Amino acid sequence: MFRRFTFSFLVALLFMAVASVAMAAEGTPAAGGESNVKAVIALAAGFGIAIAAFGGAMGQGKAIAAGLEGIARNPSAQNKIFIPMIVGLALIESLVIYALVIAFVLVGKL
Repeated sequence: MFRRFTFSFLVALLFMAVASVAMAAEGTPAAGGESNVKAVIALAAGFGIAIAAFGGAMGQGKAIAAGLEGIARNPSAQNKIFIPMIVGLALIESLVIYALVIAFVLVGKL
């Protein structure tokens, strides 16, 4: 059930992203002949960080659940599971931080 909800949520999010870019591209040019590139850049930055945060949270949730399940099944392996789990969480979080940096770069172009 949760996977179906996640998939439908991602499809809806993708549809909204494509539709908003298409609507922004079809808009009338602003005064002075300037197009709506700034609006599209702002939407791309917003959707980019939203999708990255959602994916990072899902990945971290699954990693923690798997780590805790492993520790619950074999408590003596806690030291062998905990450290690699923390390293994996740091790597997942670094991907979200990279998306944040890219969003800041895009917003800086406004």
